[in-house]
Amino acid sequence: MIDGKKIVVVMPAYNAEKTLEQTFKEIPFHIVDEVILVDDHSRDNTADKARQVGVHKVIRHDNNKGYGGNQKTCYKAALEAGADVVVMLHPDYQYTPLLLEAMVYPIARGLFDVMLGSRILGKGALKGGMPMYKYIANRFLTLFQNIMMGQKLAEYHTGYRAFSKHVLETLPLENNSDDFVFDNEMLGQITYAGMQIGEVTCPTKYFEEASSINFSRSTKYGFGVLGVSIAYRLQIWGLGSYKIFKGIKR
Repeated sequence: MIDGKKIVVVMPAYNAEKTLEQTFKEIPFHIVDEVILVDDHSRDNTADKARQVGVHKVIRHDNNKGYGGNQKTCYKAALEAGADVVVMLHPDYQYTPLLLEAMVYPIARGLFDVMLGSRILGKGALKGGMPMYKYIANRFLTLFQNIMMGQKLAEYHTGYRAFSKHVLETLPLENNSDDFVFDNEMLGQITYAGMQIGEVTCPTKYFEEASSINFSRSTKYGFGVLGVSIAYRLQIWGLGSYKIFKGIKR
């Protein structure tokens, strides 16, 4: 705990058997109270491996619900566990658990509602092996979203995120996609609600076992991101009404 606040790490997992143990062992358990892994119907032994290494709670989907669907289960389970701060940590070891303290403390101390581990701040992305086409797309999409959403974030596309309980209880996450664009829809909701976002520099690693969507899925995600940004702006201007913003007070 930090200042009496319960810290829960959630791991949305798919075929993470090879990298799970290394990720889990680096989690700073002097501040983390509980780890919850949701196995999205992996083809390997991710769930068994999670129990073996000591993950506190393991949930396995009976069918594949997608990356966004996995996160919905993760956050629901974290809130049911009494979490005050929730960190999403991918078990593929692409993001280092050693940065957890920097992610959690600003939320636990009330400075921010959300923290993002940015691969773009500094030189972590290309140094860590991010493909050039993904880097260029990341920069273009982030610039477009900053303009459309009135933010100054270094990156909207990191999978390393931490949230206060208030964020997860307030946002209508069930209205979001079950696919990869869930992440971006969530940031659109957070911005629309006026919640405060902080960022820290995060090194990242690209290697064979690390989860990474292919070019076609990346293209689909990119168009989804453009759609979220346009929907946000139209919603702000009162020219549209979109499900992902339904019920959010500004």
